Amino acid sequence: MRADSSNDAGEDRTRDDVAALIGRARRGSGDSLGRLLQMYRNYLMVLAGTQIERRLQPRMSPSDVVQETMLRAHANFGQFRGASEPELIGWLRQILVNNLAKFVEQHVLAARRDVRREVSIERLGRALEQSTIQLAALLPAGNRSPSAAAQQREEAVLLADRLAMLAPDYREVLILRNLQGLPFEKIAEQMERSVSATRMLWLRAIEKLRGLYAGEQSHEE
Repeated sequence: MRADSSNDAGEDRTRDDVAALIGRARRGSGDSLGRLLQMYRNYLMVLAGTQIERRLQPRMSPSDVVQETMLRAHANFGQFRGASEPELIGWLRQILVNNLAKFVEQHVLAARRDVRREVSIERLGRALEQSTIQLAALLPAGNRSPSAAAQQREEAVLLADRLAMLAPDYREVLILRNLQGLPFEKIAEQMERSVSATRMLWLRAIEKLRGLYAGEQSHEE
């Protein structure tokens, strides 16, 4: 359940920056399109990871789903009609939903033809929306201001970049606990730790995440 940490999470991305990249990409700049899509890889990785059960990940990995999403977004960018970051995020999430449904059909249902499970794009879409809101809610309270759902999605993108900066165990315990909502007993089982050790790991992960934000605030001051 690793997010790609190759993005520079400290990059100053403003709405104007994104709008400018969208404009250049629409005018045919391949470099701008590549930079634009790369900004959202960590975000898509976190969302994909929350929707794929750990036992299924050897067959259906979040990185494969995200890679296919990036390829489709690149190939079909001409179909994107928006001009802002919230519109682009919504468009990428819809591509991710469609790819998740396709991967489930191909890699999960095909291997279990005796099980009749309906792959609902609507259900996946609702699950991703909820994960997005929960992701934004992980932000330390002092760093958040009341915002609309669209703004929460933008905050979630920035937080996904911060999660990519954490150690893998810290990132995993935050995703399992705060995004998937699993009890500590279940997380301990998945991470092969004791329940008390899992709780301590979670607390250290929260502290580390808040430390990243505190460090950024000090740097800005």
